[in-house]
Amino acid sequence: MALFLLGLVLFLGSHSVRIVAEDWRVATRMRLGEKMYKGIYSLASIVGFALLIYGFGQVRWDSPFVWTPPTAMRHISVLLMLVSMVLLVAAQVPNNIIKARLHHPMVLSVKVWALAHLLANGRVADLILFGAFLVWAVLDFRAARSRDRLMADAVHDLPPEEAPVYVNNGRVVMIGIVVWLILLLGGHTWLFGVSPIGL
Repeated sequence: MALFLLGLVLFLGSHSVRIVAEDWRVATRMRLGEKMYKGIYSLASIVGFALLIYGFGQVRWDSPFVWTPPTAMRHISVLLMLVSMVLLVAAQVPNNIIKARLHHPMVLSVKVWALAHLLANGRVADLILFGAFLVWAVLDFRAARSRDRLMADAVHDLPPEEAPVYVNNGRVVMIGIVVWLILLLGGHTWLFGVSPIGL
């Protein structure tokens, strides 16, 4: 459990600097330089993620149940994961209306992913992992939207840009559905050893 918790703190902590200490982050980047800062950040993220995955694998199946999710929760979870995959793809594909409207679809994807897994899993380790990611995603999205508002105020007096053309909306949805189906029909089992639909 110690490695699992250490990895969780290290991974989410490294991704939380902008939430709790944006001014410190900017000052540190200026002091260390862009490459050095990104190197330290990447190292902390990678080490944290590795410890998180290894530690979770060690404790998950021995972790006691807090509650036993009913079958309906698994069905809801599967549908939520479709939403999560579409949001994930929207974060990567340019010129789509989802990203333009939501601004931070990657963080929203994590939020929906965490909620989906909380609904379908009831062990202590599951609740710690997915609960921590859900709280992080909520706080990160709020902080990101706050930065968006500050930036919008800063550019309010600039001349308006030409309206963008959103040409990849259908592509985002289709790729999201394909990724979801791959995970649903064997990908999740291959990656994580658990079938989301009990196959």
